[in-house]
Amino acid sequence: MTSISDFDVPFEGHTLKADHYLGRDSNRILYLHGAGGSTRRGHHLVRAALRQRGLGSVCFDAIGHGETGGTLAQSSVASRTRQAQAVLAASPLSGPLVVVGASMGAYNAIRLTEQHKVDALVLIVPGVYTPSAYGVPFGPEFSAVIRRERSWVDSDAWDILSRFEGRLLVIHAEHDAVIPLEISDRLFGAATRAASRQLHIVQGAEHNRLWSLLQETPADFDVAIDMVVNTIK
Repeated sequence: MTSISDFDVPFEGHTLKADHYLGRDSNRILYLHGAGGSTRRGHHLVRAALRQRGLGSVCFDAIGHGETGGTLAQSSVASRTRQAQAVLAASPLSGPLVVVGASMGAYNAIRLTEQHKVDALVLIVPGVYTPSAYGVPFGPEFSAVIRRERSWVDSDAWDILSRFEGRLLVIHAEHDAVIPLEISDRLFGAATRAASRQLHIVQGAEHNRLWSLLQETPADFDVAIDMVVNTIK
């Protein structure tokens, strides 16, 4: 078997393009990418590092992204959660489940803990959203909702995480111009029932330049990856 295998997942008239980085020791990680121009290929650096440590993962291009194609207007944050569930159901992942989410994908990861037993949750530069934005198709209406000043304050993410009993790691970029530190702080603080929880702030990093910055100092990169591994194992 090759170290990376592609597979397709039918979803509401679309075909989600997914892949599996085969892990030597375990294959439990569902990895969710972010919004904008994000794709599963953009997270190769982290997933390859995890695979080198024996940990396999599955990731897919959400509708409107990468090889899946389609338009963002055909999707929403709620749809992305359903897409993740469809990929999970079709994937070769074994339990207990681990979910890694980046940016918007972090909120989808949090929502998945409501329907699935999640053993560990890794939230990277995590975005959260007001419930009123959840089902709104991506486009001008969605943007208008989330661009309201501090629209995320009434997010249900805090309440959902307050019931989470697995292991939690939140990774924040020091100079994130998209996600304020208050969000990461509140996510960490909400998880009072978590088996373990950790907030790691990557010094000098930006929202879209965290792992690539860490890679410039291999020792720092290894420390961050080891945090992820220790949370997952």
